[in-house]
Amino acid sequence: MTTAIDVARGVSRLLMQTGYAPVLEFTLPNGRRLDVAAIGPGGEILGVEIKVALADLRGDTKWPEYLDYCDLFYFAIPPEFPHEHVPADTGLMVADRYGGAIIKPAVPQSLHASRRKAVTISFAQVAAGRLSAVLETIAEANTPNLVIPDATGASARKNV
Repeated sequence: MTTAIDVARGVSRLLMQTGYAPVLEFTLPNGRRLDVAAIGPGGEILGVEIKVALADLRGDTKWPEYLDYCDLFYFAIPPEFPHEHVPADTGLMVADRYGGAIIKPAVPQSLHASRRKAVTISFAQVAAGRLSAVLETIAEANTPNLVIPDATGASARKNV
């Protein structure tokens, strides 16, 4: 059985191949969380909601709240998922851990400039913060007795 993380990996690979920069688990300004958000080469915002269980899809009433923050919106499902249950007015991707395909293109809509700016800035901050955290983890793993200053300027030795 394909898991949500498998679908997220395949969706991310597909999006990167098509010029998008994806991040997983992105919180929108309205507090809702997209499974995958991406910014395209022209600055367009793409949102993806992943469903791997029919009961989860049927019980999801929050997905329309994502639409006001996306130029393009897709559901992403694994290959074995019955795609006829996905809402007809959304885009559809099918993905597994190796990659994905767009089965039905999303209908483009245009975000208001102020909303686009807010989402883009939030996206950049989230992506930069996650990259910094990964780089910090790598530095700690590769540097024995690393000394890291805290916000007050005091130093603490990390025994890694």
